[in-house]
Amino acid sequence: MNISYNWLKEYVTFDLSPEEVAAALTSIGLETGSVEEVQTIRGGLEGLVIGEVLTCEDHPNSDHLHTTTVDLGDGQPVQIVCGAPNVAAGQKVVVATVGTTLYSGEDSFVIRKSKIRGVESNGMICAEDEIGIGTGHEGIIVLPETAVPGTPAKEYYHIKSDYVLEVDITPNRADATSHYGVARDLYAYLLQNGYETSLSAPSVEDFKVENQDLDIDVIVENREACPRYAGVTVSGVTVKESPEWLQDKLRVIGVRPINNVVDITNYILHAFGQPLHCFDAGEIKGGKVIVRTLPEGSSFTTLDGVERKLSDRDLMICNEEEGMCIAGVFGGLDSGTTEATTHIFLESAYFHPTWVRKTARGHGLNTDASFRFERGIDPNQTVYCLKLAALLVKELAGGTISSEIKDVCECPVEDFVVSVSYDKISALIGKEIPAETVKKIVSSLEMKILREDPAGLVLGVPPYRVDVQRDVDVIEDILRIYGYNNVEIPSTLSSGLTTKGEEDRSNKLQNLISEQLVGSGFHEILNNSQTRAAYYDGLTDYPPERSVMLLNPLSSDLNAMRQTLLFGGLESIAYNINRQSADLRFFEFGNCYFYRAERRDPEKVLAPYSEEYHLGLWLTGKRVQNSWAHANEESSIYELKAYVEDIFLRLGLDMRSVVVGNLTNDLYATALSVHTRGGKLLATCGIVARRHLRLFDIHQQVCYAELNWKELMKAIRKVKISYKEISKYPVVRRDLALLLDKQVQFAEIEKIAYETEKKLLKEVSLFDVYEGKNLEPGKKSYAVSLLLQDEERTLNDKIIDKIMSKLIANLENKLGARLR
Repeated sequence: MNISYNWLKEYVTFDLSPEEVAAALTSIGLETGSVEEVQTIRGGLEGLVIGEVLTCEDHPNSDHLHTTTVDLGDGQPVQIVCGAPNVAAGQKVVVATVGTTLYSGEDSFVIRKSKIRGVESNGMICAEDEIGIGTGHEGIIVLPETAVPGTPAKEYYHIKSDYVLEVDITPNRADATSHYGVARDLYAYLLQNGYETSLSAPSVEDFKVENQDLDIDVIVENREACPRYAGVTVSGVTVKESPEWLQDKLRVIGVRPINNVVDITNYILHAFGQPLHCFDAGEIKGGKVIVRTLPEGSSFTTLDGVERKLSDRDLMICNEEEGMCIAGVFGGLDSGTTEATTHIFLESAYFHPTWVRKTARGHGLNTDASFRFERGIDPNQTVYCLKLAALLVKELAGGTISSEIKDVCECPVEDFVVSVSYDKISALIGKEIPAETVKKIVSSLEMKILREDPAGLVLGVPPYRVDVQRDVDVIEDILRIYGYNNVEIPSTLSSGLTTKGEEDRSNKLQNLISEQLVGSGFHEILNNSQTRAAYYDGLTDYPPERSVMLLNPLSSDLNAMRQTLLFGGLESIAYNINRQSADLRFFEFGNCYFYRAERRDPEKVLAPYSEEYHLGLWLTGKRVQNSWAHANEESSIYELKAYVEDIFLRLGLDMRSVVVGNLTNDLYATALSVHTRGGKLLATCGIVARRHLRLFDIHQQVCYAELNWKELMKAIRKVKISYKEISKYPVVRRDLALLLDKQVQFAEIEKIAYETEKKLLKEVSLFDVYEGKNLEPGKKSYAVSLLLQDEERTLNDKIIDKIMSKLIANLENKLGARLR
């Protein structure tokens, strides 16, 4: 937001330079990005001086040029060739001396010593439009006799430089979206730092109703959306160009002047943060202003000429027959003021931020008014700003105030009552601030001290501070005015600022696994938690109704919270493939969000909502490419499964304590799941279904695994790392060739084997699968290797044979297996 340095000084007195003001505002939380010097007239009339024409003769080689000598006040007259028809001896004129830069729109040119048709010219006698003080070009400027030669033109025309401070307003600081709002904060800073200062706003005591000739009723049908609405009429106005002082104020901060009435409303908005709207009273049919909504689908043409379809939640300012303005957002095409307007109705209102925000987003509109209404303006300044605007209209456009102020308001908004203790102030700030200093700061911020005792204060916080409703908010305000630089940060942070227990352990393990994955060739990615709800259309495992939808989405592509990390990773894969990088390994840690309607509880608003912390792994493209030592090899699901198992092993998860099985899931073409013995899902791993790849125009296989990190942390909660000496006794290997039904998975063989021998069986692995010739229909052959070891003695054949017999018997009984 642009803040004028000179405009700021109208409300608060100070002697700081623009750079010092910028530093002060930044120190109290109103970060100022830049300070730029500007002039109301481009170039600031530098190099132009007042001169007196001593002589004026016809040019010897031209029938329209003149040769003049001009006194510039230094005792050395200069010769200037001038083509203006009205130049004459004895005139006081404005002269651009040699070296002066003049501007014409975006172009500029420098005055140089030159010869014009053989006669030397040392400057230029100027017309109004040539120096930017007017539009006249019929002749040179002729000044009064009182003008003194040698006077700089910028002094004669009282040209003052101004400085524009670019202040970055955070969304919570609605109170600072105006010059007076910034002045309030600067005033508090100046008081705290020992400067002599004062804060004041223009008086409206001169406001008075002069007649009742133009009485317009105000009816507010929707009090929720419009808690306060005020209006007044002014008759006999003349709509015309604004005076220079008003145009200059607006131009400096980047606002284009339009006419005196509209410029007044823009002036009030940027001065006090109160949006106003001015209606042509002749267009208010029926003599009534009605604040209401219109039926769904109603048409309304806004000031930009666009016809818009209204929602039944769009608040409108209407007359008895039709809408005139989208409340707090944008005016209508036919109801605003024009040069033909003679009677006006001024509106000053407080609209509910949520209503304005939804309407503005729904129509894709972002105006200076909606920017402020969305954040919450001061509901108690509507009448003050209305009176000030009416007085300015009388001053700049003439006319008379022709009605009482119609102020529809059930009751003024009360101050927020906040209790704050000195102990908590000291605890949060980390320094004991004297009670008198605390009281001085809160008073300078216009907070009323309602009660006081040795323990603390009870404060009345003004309604325009919508961001200060808790004691911690007050403490933040105290700290920013007291000065962050005045509080020493301890070299050792207290334990309350560090993570402990399970959370700390989880963070350490995340770093451990991240390092392991990076070492395996993965790259970490970070995607937006907001995603496109349409990704979940038609899914049963991740149904659309389980998505957490955003009430105020930035776009249709970011209108829901993600249920799975998959789609964000596919977006990243598509982005890389489109840039000739197709061999990819990604991983991401992030939250997934869920809404379950069946858990709704009127007393617990958040009951239906939950979030889970997940780890996603993506694998696509070639595992080996262009290697002299190895043929090209595609990445596979088996490779990804190995990475998942490595993660489990690194975390200390005993693979015998989990259940691996086939998974049917919307996300995968084929997949496995990993559960705890208690049924908690730890991970899924599989090949992504083509229907999802087509959404991103991906034409290569993608393998994906998603681990529930929170459940993993629970599963390894009791795991303790222990160390023991490597066994001295040899490992015994036995191989089995098993004939089984085709639907039997290796995981089932593995599970039975470990259940049969829990102590001596160290590893079960699959080294061959055969289907086809010489096998019965519907059968396949698994070649399985088993490693047995006793860490205390050498195994003999008797023990080994006993284990193998028992294992074969269990495989036969439970899976129908036969030895080949």
